[in-house]
Amino acid sequence: MNQRPGFTERRYVLPLILVTSLFLLWALGVNLNDILIPHLKRAFGLTDFESSLIQTAFFGGYFTMALPAGWWMRRVGYRRGIITGLLVCAVGAFLFIPASYLRLYPFFLLALFVMASGQCFLEVGANPYVTTLGPEETAPWRLNAAQSANSVGAVITPIIGAAFILTGADSAGTNTAAMSPAQLDAFRAMEAGMVRGPYLVIAGIFLFMAFLFWRSHLPEVAEAPAAEPSAAVASRASILSHGHLVRGVVAQFFYVGAQVGAASFVIRFVEHTVPGTPDRLAARFLMYHLIGFMVGRFFSAGILKYIRAPNLLAVFAVGGIAAGAAAVGGSGMLAVWMVVLLGFFNSMMFPTIFALSLEGLGGADRKFGASLLVMSIVGGAVLPAIMGLLSDRTSIQTAFLVPIACYAYVLYFALLGHRPAGGPGALPA
Repeated sequence: MNQRPGFTERRYVLPLILVTSLFLLWALGVNLNDILIPHLKRAFGLTDFESSLIQTAFFGGYFTMALPAGWWMRRVGYRRGIITGLLVCAVGAFLFIPASYLRLYPFFLLALFVMASGQCFLEVGANPYVTTLGPEETAPWRLNAAQSANSVGAVITPIIGAAFILTGADSAGTNTAAMSPAQLDAFRAMEAGMVRGPYLVIAGIFLFMAFLFWRSHLPEVAEAPAAEPSAAVASRASILSHGHLVRGVVAQFFYVGAQVGAASFVIRFVEHTVPGTPDRLAARFLMYHLIGFMVGRFFSAGILKYIRAPNLLAVFAVGGIAAGAAAVGGSGMLAVWMVVLLGFFNSMMFPTIFALSLEGLGGADRKFGASLLVMSIVGGAVLPAIMGLLSDRTSIQTAFLVPIACYAYVLYFALLGHRPAGGPGALPA
């Protein structure tokens, strides 16, 4: 009788556990930004647009370093590439210390950019490496299991952030306009200093993980020979012939922008919709939002055995549109819970769009298409800034029209745009 291939092999168990820990670790870096946005907004007296530049700097680092990280991994291998990423992350986290003393907002943005650049190395290395640690047939199983650690990390992060960063004065009870210049300077110095301890610990964790990887004997996986330059050029030229991939890159751009934008402004939304809510209480709703993301990821992984991926993606996109509309048009706690619910509907979009976009591609086209999909996360740098600008000119509630528009395009991709040329009901390439 034919048996289903196993999850992994005994020799790969420890390497798999070690690499999976990275998924938990970089969730800390990504999701702590949602705590930093309201905190630094208060510490520096920023507008919503200015505070949204935190995500622009962070995801700009991902976009900038995606191709260099891939080149470095091919040159030095997964283990040394991951160590490089961990060391760069440690440098970025440590830069928060001088930034907090100098109290220069651009310095904080630089620290975030450096930290994100290191995390880009981790993502570029860890995702494909997990797929090699066992039978090829069960690679998606292993990768989804590893990604579940990321969603767990996303839930833990707001708890840590609220406990150690949002411990100063709450915006609900702080009237900076009534402070004297000396009082205002002391207040902002205290707020800026709240990040030192947490980010010093984070830098230490990254260094400890780099040491573990340096001391570990991870199996290296032989890479296929590099394509000839002419073949690479041909692949880049032919990639545009895959219309569903191009539409998938656009869908991924909008999805990541919607997901990051919604999470970035949960705390701000709560404080606007329910005036007088303390920061630490508002941060709980960010935690609920991310718990919904985790639950949705486990739920979709199970139900995809019975429902086609495009159909489930369409259902979640409609859910996102409905919840977003209720958040924009509603009031009080009803609107707040609709923003919380967006976390659930965001959960399965990234991997599903990724897989559907690469359907029918092979060889160099598939590799280059995957690179484009990774780079499309720059939506997380662009769309939250647009939300911040719209919030400054209208309200944070109105700014949630941006995610609604993003989900509308994801819905189009789920219904029509994902179909490869030549398939049933396909659009022209």
